[in-house]
Amino acid sequence: MNYLRTAILLAALTALLMGVGYLLGGRGGAAIAFFVAAATNFFAYWKGDQLVLSTYGAQEVDEHTAPEFVHIVAEQANHAGLPMPRVYLMDNPQPNAFATGRNPRHAAVAATTGLLEMLSPEEGAGVMAHELAHIRNRDTLIMTITATIAGAVSMLAQFGMLFRHRENHDGPGPVAALLITLSAPLAATLVHMAISRTREYAADNLGARICGNPEWLASALAKIDAGAHEIENASAEQNPATAHLFIINPLSGQGMDNLFSTHPSTENRIAALEQLALQIGDTRSGLAAGPYGSA
Repeated sequence: MNYLRTAILLAALTALLMGVGYLLGGRGGAAIAFFVAAATNFFAYWKGDQLVLSTYGAQEVDEHTAPEFVHIVAEQANHAGLPMPRVYLMDNPQPNAFATGRNPRHAAVAATTGLLEMLSPEEGAGVMAHELAHIRNRDTLIMTITATIAGAVSMLAQFGMLFRHRENHDGPGPVAALLITLSAPLAATLVHMAISRTREYAADNLGARICGNPEWLASALAKIDAGAHEIENASAEQNPATAHLFIINPLSGQGMDNLFSTHPSTENRIAALEQLALQIGDTRSGLAAGPYGSA
């Protein structure tokens, strides 16, 4: 089903890209946009994960360079029944994390240095379990492709104003070009908003079951949300089309950032995790001692 949804998404975003191309440059613009879309689709499937990781300056780590972090990921991957993903660290003070890759055998998880500094090992396990849930649910393919193509649509739309002074073509006038510049990124954003919100709840639920304690993830979400509001993520601000990849929206919420709000309310997510804790009989209060020691 996820592969079908991915195909539908690719077709929809390709059509959007071609529509923008037509409005900007007529039939010639649509033809150019089609080839751009085809190349982007191919690149997004095979190399989209590397593009996202490089965008955030993520560096791959192992048991020698980040032993505690890698151990947490390995343990949660074992609980999830998944192959060990590649593990990356982003030098960024904002606490956050994401997963990427086209399938479980070609997947990666990435966390910021801020997340490792702020969270306890138990909370870190909850976050990594959430990201591994995205991998197991095969969300990462569609999320990575969406980020890549939505970014391409945004860039193409930004070129709209460059064409507004062209003469003798069937493209738009200045007003239409301005509308395209504003509406195309919004249209792409609405697409990945639609695929992100329900997936976060599903990943929270499965992630809590993978790590064995919904309260670990609930506590982590509260800390990450508070940190994300206080600490700017400059890379995310420059690439808002990737915001939906993160466990918590990394954008500051100022100005146009509100158009890229891709996550459900953190309070609602925490409430759902607390309800899950009751359902599975985990009534422990706070963060009890676990496999990593006391919280």
